[in-house]
Amino acid sequence: MGTEKSQAAGEPATKRQFRIWRGDETGGDLQDYLVEVNEGEVVLDVIHRLQSTDAPDLACRWNCKAGKCGSCSVEINGKPKLACMTRMSTFTEDETISVTPLRTFPIVRDLVTDVSFNYEKARETPAFAPPPGVTPGDYRMQQVDVERSQEFRKCIECFLCQTVCHVIRDHEENKPAFAGPRYFIRAAELDMHPLDTRDDRKEYAQAEQGLGYCNITKCCTEVCPEHIKITDNGIIPMKERVVDRKYDPLVWLGSKIFRRGQVPQTSVTSEHSPGAVHTRAAGPPAVHSHAGGSHDPQAEAQAQAGVNWHREVPRPTAPAVDASGKLPLTELTFDRAAAPSPFGDDVSFPLPPEHLNFAHPEQDKH
Repeated sequence: MGTEKSQAAGEPATKRQFRIWRGDETGGDLQDYLVEVNEGEVVLDVIHRLQSTDAPDLACRWNCKAGKCGSCSVEINGKPKLACMTRMSTFTEDETISVTPLRTFPIVRDLVTDVSFNYEKARETPAFAPPPGVTPGDYRMQQVDVERSQEFRKCIECFLCQTVCHVIRDHEENKPAFAGPRYFIRAAELDMHPLDTRDDRKEYAQAEQGLGYCNITKCCTEVCPEHIKITDNGIIPMKERVVDRKYDPLVWLGSKIFRRGQVPQTSVTSEHSPGAVHTRAAGPPAVHSHAGGSHDPQAEAQAQAGVNWHREVPRPTAPAVDASGKLPLTELTFDRAAAPSPFGDDVSFPLPPEHLNFAHPEQDKH
């Protein structure tokens, strides 16, 4: 281990052993470098010094150097990290530090990888859908509703959670059907948003984003530089709610009563029930994917081009209204301003009578 005088600070500088991957999409290998390291520096500082001395053609991606842009994602000693947030003081003096590109994504050159997979999944994720006629300046939310989804908005899209997820890290064939942890928490955030009018976020995450592939190993949470509890606060609640909506009749009933914008499912919504309201033209049943609940032709076409979704499933049900356009049933509404939390901690059963408001369909006539 050698030392020499640092001209910048006048303090002794230490030479440290680095092993950095060099190459491109055709191949490459690890190369050894002995690089000067000063007190208080991070791995990105050392890479920049290496670029100015022994390896001027070394390619790496970076931007803010403050842990907020997510650009400098690499794997340091085999673990996905931000180079600008990994201090050299965390390594022992005799330790060789290996720096390699993100393993899950195709290599462009040296430490730069092609992360376009993530942007493709971002485009596939349905965007925030505000209520009709409400402009951004007119949005009104209670603070408790802001706090529910604020944690997931801290994401800097470094894609460390994406690259560490073994579903695609070890199985390239899963990529077409799997969006990854970053977009699961995006779905969870929008599902918590009281102004989002889409009511199929959970179903979409299960059917189109591959939520069922995740077996909650929590590796994504461990590498998150923003300390987002991706698994505990995002993925697990989404999984639980998917199961509840499918199999728990009590939660299903509660969701129909409390969730804003959701119509209670009664006999009038069933195409097989007498007196049901039908809006679809007569004809043979069509092949219909799970994306059809959004009534979005483009989403439907994308789903039909996906993996294992070419099969006939029930079409979206008709509106539960009679010929006059009114709900032919008594309506119960909850006295809270927003949807319940996906964690299920703000609704108790049986329902307290003081929290229910009775509204008869013809009460305006009296």
